[in-house]
Amino acid sequence: MTCPESNATVCVVDDDDAFRDSLVWLLQTAGYQVAAYSSGETLLAHWHPDQPGCILLDIRMPGMTGLELQSELARRHYTTPVVFITGHGDVPMAVTALQKGAFHFLEKPFNDHALLDVVTQAINVDRARRSERARKRTVVARLERLTPREREVMKCVVAGKLNKVTADELGVSIKTVEAHRSQLMKKLGVDSTAQLVRLLLDLGEEADRSNAP
Repeated sequence: MTCPESNATVCVVDDDDAFRDSLVWLLQTAGYQVAAYSSGETLLAHWHPDQPGCILLDIRMPGMTGLELQSELARRHYTTPVVFITGHGDVPMAVTALQKGAFHFLEKPFNDHALLDVVTQAINVDRARRSERARKRTVVARLERLTPREREVMKCVVAGKLNKVTADELGVSIKTVEAHRSQLMKKLGVDSTAQLVRLLLDLGEEADRSNAP
C-alpha cells in the first residue's frame, strides 16, 4: 500500500455510529484524512466535490440509500470514486452499483488491509481523473485562443488537406496558410499533424464545443 495522498479525504457515509467510528479510526491510523457522515443527505449538504479522495458508502441506510446517493452524485456529474460497503445478501445490489459506475464493493466482514488497499486504489484513480481533466481544461483554453482563421486552417489540416488545397478553399496564399498552421501548432503545443489529431481525438466533444462558432 502506498502512502496516502496528503490532500485526499476519505468520506465515510454510514448510519451505524459504532461502525462508522471504527472505519474513521482505521483510516486515520493509516494516515488518511477522513470526513464522516451519518447519511447521504448530510454528505450532499456538507461535502464539496472538488475535494480529492473517495467515498466509502453503506449500501443500506434509512432515508437516502447508498444506491440513491450514488445516482444523485451521478446526476450532479460528481466523479469521486465510490466504494460500497455491503452486508450479507446485498451482493446483487452491489453488482448493480458497479454497473452504474461504482469503483468497488466490500462485503462485511472484510479485512482491514483489503479495505485500505481498495481506498488507496480509489484515491489513485481519482487523482488520475482529476489530472486528466486539468490537462483537458488546459488544452481547451489553448484552443479558445485560436483565431477564427487558425481554426479554419486547423480543420483543413486535420482533414488531411494539402496547404495548396487549404489556400484555395480559404482564398489566401500558401504562405498565409503555412503561417497560420505554424502559429496554431505553437499555440496548441504540438509538433506534428499526428500530434494535433491525437490531441483533438483525446478531447472528443470538448474539442467540438471549443471549435463551435
